[in-house]
Amino acid sequence: MSTSDRLGRRLIRLYAGLALYGASSALLVAADLGLEPWNVLHQGLAELTGLTIGVVSIAVGALVLLLWIPLRQRPGLGTVSNVFVVGLAMDGTLALLPEAHALAVRVPLLVAGVVLNGAATGLYIAARFGPGPRDGLMTGLHLRTGRSVRLMRTTVEVVVVVTGFALGGTVGIGTVLYAVAIGPLAQWFLKVFAAPAAPGGSTVVAGMTPHGAILRP
Repeated sequence: MSTSDRLGRRLIRLYAGLALYGASSALLVAADLGLEPWNVLHQGLAELTGLTIGVVSIAVGALVLLLWIPLRQRPGLGTVSNVFVVGLAMDGTLALLPEAHALAVRVPLLVAGVVLNGAATGLYIAARFGPGPRDGLMTGLHLRTGRSVRLMRTTVEVVVVVTGFALGGTVGIGTVLYAVAIGPLAQWFLKVFAAPAAPGGSTVVAGMTPHGAILRP
């Protein structure tokens, strides 16, 4: 396979992953049974400001990306694309989804959202175009403080969830399900979607640990 073909496939993985991530987040919003940590904050800020959750996601992503500067992190194409594509895809999907009131509809929406999120994460990471802005924040804090990525991630996400909940974001069984399921799902989909490294190129993506690189919207 030529270099241009490999690049084209990676770009497809990147933007398909980002778009599906936004769509999966919209399914979780529509289910109204609890959101992933960062979207709890985004939803709370949306309630406060009157903006759409997708627009808030873009704004927060841009602000987080600015924090990379003092942390000496370098964004990639995937990092910058993440800021815009996920939020736009989320708002676009929400505009198409009818309101769901019955629990018999909301539960399948929740499960579909979590599984689709895992698939989107696998696609995005397999593209190898750089981490999402929120993941870069956590790894940057790890490098600057010497604390573990797990500790930095847990600390940041607890603060994010508590703040978002206080502002009106939805925390529930969906939040717990996401926290438990996203790691194994992302790991499995990463193996499914990972492309072999180019000759003499970078390490095979499947060797990465998704808990250290999970995409956040």
